[in-house]
Amino acid sequence: MIRSYLSVMVLASASLVQAAEQPDSVIGTKAPNSTFTNLGGKSVSLGDVHGRAATVIVFASFECPLSNSYATQLNELAKDMASQGVQVVLVCPTNEPLDVVAKAAESAFKPVMTVLLDPKKEFAAALKAQVTPEVFVLDADRVVRYRGRIDDAWSARLKRNPVVSSHDLQTALKALLEGKPIPKAVTTAVGCAIVYQEVAAPKTGVVTFYRDVQPILNKNCVVCHRAGEVGPFALTTYAQARRWANDIKDYTISRQMPPWMPAGGVRMKDERKLTEKEIATLATWVDSGMPEGDPKDAPKPPEFPDGWRMGKPDIIITPSDDFRLAATGDDLFRVFVIPTGLKENVWIRGYDVKPGNPRIVHHTLHYFDTTGQGRNLEKKQQLKDQEETAKGTPPADRGPGYTAGMGVGFVARGGTREQPAFGGIGGWAPGLAPQFLPPGHGWLLPKGSDFLIHTHYHRNGLPGTDRTQVGLYLAKGPVDQPWQTIVVNGMKPTEKIPAGKADHVAHGYFYLHTDAVIHNVLPHMHQIGKSVKMTLTPPHSKPIVLVDIPAWDYKWQETYWFQEPITAPVGTKIEIEAVFDNSADNPNNPSRPPVDVSVGERTNDEMLFGFLGVTSTKTPWERVRTSSFPPPGVAMTPPIRGQMTPELERRLGVWEAAITIKPRGGAETQTTSTEQVTKVFDGSFILIHSRSSGESSDTYELATFDPERKIYRMWTYTHEGAIIEWDGRWDDVSKSFIWTAPISGELKGTLVLNCADPNRHTRDFKIKVGFVTGYSATGTLTRKQSTPQ
Repeated sequence: MIRSYLSVMVLASASLVQAAEQPDSVIGTKAPNSTFTNLGGKSVSLGDVHGRAATVIVFASFECPLSNSYATQLNELAKDMASQGVQVVLVCPTNEPLDVVAKAAESAFKPVMTVLLDPKKEFAAALKAQVTPEVFVLDADRVVRYRGRIDDAWSARLKRNPVVSSHDLQTALKALLEGKPIPKAVTTAVGCAIVYQEVAAPKTGVVTFYRDVQPILNKNCVVCHRAGEVGPFALTTYAQARRWANDIKDYTISRQMPPWMPAGGVRMKDERKLTEKEIATLATWVDSGMPEGDPKDAPKPPEFPDGWRMGKPDIIITPSDDFRLAATGDDLFRVFVIPTGLKENVWIRGYDVKPGNPRIVHHTLHYFDTTGQGRNLEKKQQLKDQEETAKGTPPADRGPGYTAGMGVGFVARGGTREQPAFGGIGGWAPGLAPQFLPPGHGWLLPKGSDFLIHTHYHRNGLPGTDRTQVGLYLAKGPVDQPWQTIVVNGMKPTEKIPAGKADHVAHGYFYLHTDAVIHNVLPHMHQIGKSVKMTLTPPHSKPIVLVDIPAWDYKWQETYWFQEPITAPVGTKIEIEAVFDNSADNPNNPSRPPVDVSVGERTNDEMLFGFLGVTSTKTPWERVRTSSFPPPGVAMTPPIRGQMTPELERRLGVWEAAITIKPRGGAETQTTSTEQVTKVFDGSFILIHSRSSGESSDTYELATFDPERKIYRMWTYTHEGAIIEWDGRWDDVSKSFIWTAPISGELKGTLVLNCADPNRHTRDFKIKVGFVTGYSATGTLTRKQSTPQ
């Protein structure tokens, strides 16, 4: 589960509107010296709290997620500007009881500025305030000089802009204090509507809250929309549901809520989908005035146990200390590295997750690592944090672990079939039940491994601490089928998404080279992904859509488990296709203006992967093998019109390769492989089929001479689903092929193959590909037999 890979969950539903711009509104008029009630219960006038240089009035609601998102920013503004004679005042247009508002203020805002209640909303009406948060800047004479938004962090209803580019309140204050005209005195505020006239709800109706609506909310919504959880507001009471009623209707009709991204594909387990009847029930309730009904009809509230839901785990994975998340900034991806201390391999049959702070933990992904690369990255992060702290600039986010992109920050190599170097053990998102595999299946957790918890943090405007735990349950019986993950890659290493292009299509595929049982699927992109679809096509059959997500949101990535596992035979083609929107109209585009986007691990880079959880059909089990090159018997169209040459014929035969591999920053390893080189496509190409020792995944290469371009061409088809294209030339002096992967973006590759000795070729290979850190490989190929031509 990724959900970086992965990425589950800010639930969005709120009575949110955009305040209309009113150029002829209250600008230039004097704010009334209204009387309010402060949180101490005392009567206070505006004149009592007015700043000598300026006053910032912020209409706020502690139940509005947009308003609360500015808590830290406004607190800092109040502290920073007080010395310049500027007072920041929160005005709450609400008739809620004083103790309720005070408790909510402390919980959501922890305000350092004055908080005043405007219970009759007279002051809000005088300034024609429409939403929370909406700010009004008053000069020393209480004349309104600016009204509107704080900044452009929000583009619409609970939709954040990736980058804040316009700090409107700061700009207005700076101009006012410098005695200059404010560049833009009126902007459009986005927030929760201020309701001036409450309409009494009917007591009864065809659809009532307690009898008809609350059971739907309890079943589908309150797992996240309750106190202390990641949902931005609660939906556990009638008053709360009524407050957000219009958005309950809108978001359920549009199927944005509950959050379930697939709109097509095979049936999935635990689909978070409302039925048409349930959606109609909610809409009828809202349209009929939100009747409350008889509280005696209220269903039994759902139970959410605080402890481990499946009993005490056999192993509890816990980070060494709390992690401290700053209140503001981009979402953060942090990887926590916990040594398991295992003296022998164990099999995991299931796991549960206890987020330390559900309000900020968006989702987690879990891995094991035997290479030590995660541990090394954590050491580097900690050293960097210590150095910054020593300089007097401690990092805003601090604690154990290291910050990465949506992956773990490295690519693990090595390992064997029985002892892999790196692997995944699921993930978690709000609402997800403990995950258990069928009997006889299991995740391997190797001896001496580190357990990695890749955590996606979503900031809520307040600083927070977290120490999320993962509970592991060991298999009680034998494990015949180790859990495996196969990956289809949808983007070429050199691919770029052009700036301004709103419909860039990326596509990738592989073929199964062994039979497999497919249990789940997880598509993965980054921020400018627009849509994604994965399909499966058995040999001589029609395509089957596995999952179709027409409106991609990288914050809502998850693993989708099929209702029934799918048995896929050898030759099955699995494809992924996605559309990326790199235009300025895409609110999720982190670049303003758009820039070309390359393949890479960083959040602002892009990628396209489809992860599939699979098991073998054989007993004893075998590694599920894949390649972008089809298995024998499956037709493939040659990529170009090719031509055989005497130089290519030097490669024909069966070879044994002895290779030394050196990853950048890693230790050397030796490997051997067998290469079988034959003619294909009517003798116009050579096909190099390579299988390394200790691995059951194959690599295929096609090579030919291109008579049109008058160069050699080669295509490498990896078992990860990537296709690398090479241009080559023959050097007749050294009797060598010199291959170069196109230098573009993050890819640079060279391969020199010396064929002077007809029975012993030498290889010198260097490559850096996208998010792979790169490696070099040198070695020899010794002919074992000639292949009939």
